Amino acid sequence: MMKKNMLPPGLVNNLQEVLSKKGGNKNDGEKPKDDSTETSTSSAAPDEYDSSKPVLLVTNGEGVDSLGLVYLVQALLGLGLYNVHVCAPQVDKSFSAHSVTFRETITVASAEINGAVAYEVSGTTVDCVSLALSGALFSWSKPLLVISGINRGSSCGHRMYLSGVVGGAREALISGVPSLSLSLNWKKEESQENDFKDAVAVSLPLIKAAIRDIEKGVFPKSCFLNIEIPTSPLANKGFKVTKQSMWRPTLCWQAVSANRHPGAAHLMSNQQSLGLQLAQLGRDASAAGAARRGTAQSKNEEVVSVGAAKSDTRVKKYFRLEFVDKETETSDEDLDFKALNNGFIAVTPVSVSPQLEADIQTAASSWISGVVSDGGEQ
Repeated sequence: MMKKNMLPPGLVNNLQEVLSKKGGNKNDGEKPKDDSTETSTSSAAPDEYDSSKPVLLVTNGEGVDSLGLVYLVQALLGLGLYNVHVCAPQVDKSFSAHSVTFRETITVASAEINGAVAYEVSGTTVDCVSLALSGALFSWSKPLLVISGINRGSSCGHRMYLSGVVGGAREALISGVPSLSLSLNWKKEESQENDFKDAVAVSLPLIKAAIRDIEKGVFPKSCFLNIEIPTSPLANKGFKVTKQSMWRPTLCWQAVSANRHPGAAHLMSNQQSLGLQLAQLGRDASAAGAARRGTAQSKNEEVVSVGAAKSDTRVKKYFRLEFVDKETETSDEDLDFKALNNGFIAVTPVSVSPQLEADIQTAASSWISGVVSDGGEQ
């Protein structure tokens, strides 16, 4: 059973006429295309590549134009050994974690990155990796390696759970593709843009070793590697295998005045602008209907006008999240943040296995058994 259109027919006709005029009349003589039969443009792209070279997929959390990604892609292309393909967010998604875009359409556009086959995506890093590995975007079925990075800022400890760059590597591993995530321990008062070039230089040996061992079948299959590069990359003390720590920054929410915060004002101006646009569209639709009625000399046609958008009187508050790094004392030199702060390139194997450590499993089982035997809360 077909759903009835809840809008009055006169309003529908008027709006259609106004919108068609705003869009131009170049194709007035053409029949409208049937959306149900139109071929999708999101099928595999004509990305020709040398099948004798391994395919590398590069993504990141900060966006397709970020220096960490651009310098990494340049270096990989410069080796002349790999087919380098890029699928990265259109804008900064550094703290998108493992989120995906669901029930919304994302947009994919080609991007220019020094000869690499590249696309920018209006979604998260995980969207990018998932789409790239789906077979819907690229003509290859599976890359040899997914490299996510290089990110601006550390992803150590609990920050891994917030990190978009780590999320991209995790999604690759879940999909059965070996992966690396890379981050530079950027410090606002010390770091410079050229540090990204140095970060690429010091990480390339590990990337090439990973590619070599994947081809040999000896690269670890049950984890991805999170690689943390110190603030001064060229002064690093070497690679150090580390463990994920419990370190996390303090999450500080600051109240922001709507009058002083540009973002809030921008949001309000957008809402007001939308109301004005709707009101103008309504006036145009009414005028179009009246003109058509006069031309057709129809006495019975109903013309409905769209009124101005009702103002929103709800109380709104604005907050901004800031991360504040805190000092954490530990004697364990093998923790990721500790090794990084000591000048090492920290390499942490990260698993997605649902298996709990034995002591945690035992403690949780004991607690659950006790609750069940007691019949729950009394």
